[in-house]
Amino acid sequence: MKKEDKGKIISELSETIKEYNHFYLADIEALDAVESSDLRRACFKKDIKLVLVKNTLLRKALESVEGEFDEIKTVLKGNTSVMFCNTGNEPAKLIKEFGKKSKKDKPVLKAAYVEESTYVGAEMLDVLTAIKSKNELIGDIIALLQSPAKNVISALQSGGSTIHGVLKTLGERE
Repeated sequence: MKKEDKGKIISELSETIKEYNHFYLADIEALDAVESSDLRRACFKKDIKLVLVKNTLLRKALESVEGEFDEIKTVLKGNTSVMFCNTGNEPAKLIKEFGKKSKKDKPVLKAAYVEESTYVGAEMLDVLTAIKSKNELIGDIIALLQSPAKNVISALQSGGSTIHGVLKTLGERE
């Protein structure tokens, strides 16, 4: 590969890293053509950009981007694919789900950069699937804020019918 081609790939990778908030490094080496195609389709459906890269080019792209990627650079060995996304837990869920279906237990998580934190190793997959996305957190906050209001409204409504019943009973006594 020519030097200018490598430079172009490095700059494209750098721009992609800046564009997406989260990325996962995974090993998909043992997947055959059918499984690889299925993984690409699943990534496309979930708005995940899957890219196969050379480790040295990815390392240089990470060096050209602001951020702490030293731990990620340590796992850049063997076959590496990068999953870029804007939702932090989607690739983790996909890797876990796809790994259960795959005959070869692939893809395997190498590392992830999610919410400005680094996660290294396949054992971090469960932690990553538990991370809530921005929309999930907003939904939880709205539900928590609505709960006291609903309690007040229901208390007022039930109290109104109770008072009405008492007044009606007192009115019928005379």
